[in-house]
Amino acid sequence: MTDKALVYLGVGSNIDRERHITAALDILSEEFGGLAASSVYESEAVGFNGTNFLNMVVELRTSLAVGALSARLKQIEADHGRRRNAPKFAARTLDLDMLVYDDLIGTIAGVQLPRAEILYNAFVLLPLSEVAPDRRHPQTRKSYRELWQEYHNEQTLWPVPFTWQGKIISPRR
Repeated sequence: MTDKALVYLGVGSNIDRERHITAALDILSEEFGGLAASSVYESEAVGFNGTNFLNMVVELRTSLAVGALSARLKQIEADHGRRRNAPKFAARTLDLDMLVYDDLIGTIAGVQLPRAEILYNAFVLLPLSEVAPDRRHPQTRKSYRELWQEYHNEQTLWPVPFTWQGKIISPRR
């Protein structure tokens, strides 16, 4: 039996947000088994004027190669109404971003790893630091907890109550 790759995915939506995040979690759990999930955070849209996003990070294990996993994530997005011809900075039903795949660095099968957004967007780094606080960024070699503690950007986000499959992902605050 081969070892499965450890992967972190960013999950986001700003159209019918709860429904699409829940659907993504259901599919990912069904296809990849147990997921470790961060809290769900709400944040303002970055790069365009739009409704607020819900974002989270999930950890999963897969035997799929980077290219095959990327194709599967794009198919899940498309099945939930994501249009590939839409502008990069636009509202979206579902956004599934491969953030980290083991400790791979570089462009693999058209996917830049680790994803640059990790270091620049609070809505990626905070939930990643929550689900994998001691894991090290493949390039900086700092833990995600350290990277979050050093993070200095004006992006604001806040946890929102979220329940999935009867489990509280994000408690009421």
